[in-house]
Amino acid sequence: MSNTLTVSQLGWSQALPVPATMQAMVFHRFGPPDVLEQATVDTPRPGPGEVLVQVAAVGIGRLLDLTARAGNHPYAAIEPPHILGADHAGTVAALGEGVGSVRVGDRVAVLPGVACGTCTYCAEGRDEVCDALTVIGTHRPGAYAQYCAVPARNVHEVPDGIPAAMAASLALVGAVAANQMTQAGLRPGHWVLVQGAASALGSTTAAYAQHLGAKIIATSRSAEKRAAMAAAGADVVLDTNAPDFVERVREVTGGRGVDIAVDNLGDPAVWDATIDSLARGGTVVTSGAFLGGKVGIDLRRVYSDCHRIIGVRTGNPAAVKALWTQVEHGFRAVVDRTFPIAHAADAHRYMEDDNSLGRVALTLRTEDWEA
Repeated sequence: MSNTLTVSQLGWSQALPVPATMQAMVFHRFGPPDVLEQATVDTPRPGPGEVLVQVAAVGIGRLLDLTARAGNHPYAAIEPPHILGADHAGTVAALGEGVGSVRVGDRVAVLPGVACGTCTYCAEGRDEVCDALTVIGTHRPGAYAQYCAVPARNVHEVPDGIPAAMAASLALVGAVAANQMTQAGLRPGHWVLVQGAASALGSTTAAYAQHLGAKIIATSRSAEKRAAMAAAGADVVLDTNAPDFVERVREVTGGRGVDIAVDNLGDPAVWDATIDSLARGGTVVTSGAFLGGKVGIDLRRVYSDCHRIIGVRTGNPAAVKALWTQVEHGFRAVVDRTFPIAHAADAHRYMEDDNSLGRVALTLRTEDWEA
């Protein structure tokens, strides 16, 4: 079997001559999934320091896609018409002035957070803290399109043998998971509690920590998803709403509690259970507040138990490097399923019905568009 055929089977395509116009999935007004419609738009041109990516696959996020499309994005003002699509993967199709880090034809994954690259935080490698941080697909046109222009510093070459949909599914949540575990000081043998572990980020964080030698307690309110997570290899699977949840956590950890807890939910009851499950000297990491955001914190307990509470907004260069190093060592994200780009509305409905376990992605091969 030829290498070209193998690449094609993995969902990648060879770099093609860049056309003047391209197909994109656009919404002209906020609303339900049906507002997404295919349109012909101008193909972007890469500016200095940018590359043009011929998109092969793009992940779908609840905040960055579903909430934005509905007009309820809590952090950004989006003005239609707009093209969604943050974390994506594809083939480098063209280079802007001054780019020497990649070549046309390279297969790359794109971290969507665009930092200024010059501030104190960026100089320290803490791009996620940059005051000027913007997001591809939110503050600028995204990757629900045949081509997307992105900064060269945001792309990372994908190892051979990785499907495009997997690369897109790793591009953002994998980097966030790597940053979470680095910031929390993960070591082999640690117990890690992941609340809402059926989500794209939660499932990836759990898989990443387990890949690095941690023991995982994964939670979900859904019995079906708990069964799926147990089948996927989580060490312990629990219902965070169960009245004996904290007791069960203490029991499986020998009475000590977990070393690291990841709570991206922000629900007050879940937060209390998370804190109650934490060992002395333990760390809570949060990368979102999808079910609330206002929670209570007993600072006397934080002080006396030497707890740490860390916010991790996104990935950074070190996290991206760590992620793809582990991918080369066998780490993979949990991909629930893919939809062709022409069925983006169906993909959004599927996610709104809360059916997914892991990442949902769109594929953008030529045949994935409506003729």
